[in-house]
Amino acid sequence: MTPLAHLFALPIRTYRLIFSPWVGFNCRYQPTCSAYALEALQKHGAIKGSWLAAKRIGRCHPWGSDGYDPVPRPGGPDACCKPRDADQ
Repeated sequence: MTPLAHLFALPIRTYRLIFSPWVGFNCRYQPTCSAYALEALQKHGAIKGSWLAAKRIGRCHPWGSDGYDPVPRPGGPDACCKPRDADQ
């Protein structure tokens, strides 16, 4: 995790430590929004990870969907299938 992403993760970790036990389990998605945000920061860095986390939190409302919603892979959905030397 980059230093800036680590800094951005501090409020999320604080929320999970202090407020989350009081709020209870009310998340519509799996993984929870805080776990998603930490994973997004770890995989994508501070800027894109924060953007992904903000979009996810924006989808979390009574009229939104629910279920399994993983953090996308770095490089896009087909990054696992593209040969490494294809760009050269």
